[in-house]
Amino acid sequence: MRKILIIDDDVTIGDLEQEVLEREGYAVQRAYSGTEALLLLKDSRPDLVLLDLMLPGLPGEEGLPQLKGIPVIVVSAKASVEDKVDLLLGGAADYLTKPFDTKELLARVAVRLRENARSPLAAVYTCGELTLDTASHAVRAAGRPVQLTRTEYAILKLLMQNPGQVLAKSVLLDRISADTPDCTESSLKTHVSNLRGKLRAVSGRDYVEAVWGIGFRLAAES
Repeated sequence: MRKILIIDDDVTIGDLEQEVLEREGYAVQRAYSGTEALLLLKDSRPDLVLLDLMLPGLPGEEGLPQLKGIPVIVVSAKASVEDKVDLLLGGAADYLTKPFDTKELLARVAVRLRENARSPLAAVYTCGELTLDTASHAVRAAGRPVQLTRTEYAILKLLMQNPGQVLAKSVLLDRISADTPDCTESSLKTHVSNLRGKLRAVSGRDYVEAVWGIGFRLAAES
């Protein structure tokens, strides 16, 4: 049974989260301050943490770095883009703004747990002469290194994890948001175009295909 730690001093919100999570079969632990959460973590390690920010004692922003290796979904009333970006860049796996829909909460929890279970410590993905090493973050095409930005790397990694599958733009944005919170719907096309250009310059072929009106996919090996 997957175990989820709720760190929130708001009893009403915590009770709601606990109720819907337990209904889905998750085991739930509660902590009402950052300090209490750290004490609990000394004895047990949850599969995922729901973290409020405005906590007594140790604020969520200060406690986040001590939760490395555990997927953390920040659940907070702070709704500014700056807050979200700072927390995502600081190590949070996702960000959910209060008030939230319980269906969205459950969906985000399921996605993060699924991704964490799938993620090996290191993997090498290949497509023809294209390789991506998740341990070193090295990308090579036709035996030559390709220098990518963080956003380009995240896009390519997701496409290589789903070979031949068309990924809608909204799916791409959602799935890479934890790694690249600065990527927006308006900038995605530019990032993909730059990625395609760099791969083409090194290998002489198009590895990323645009599917009109839908999204993108990794081209089939030729």
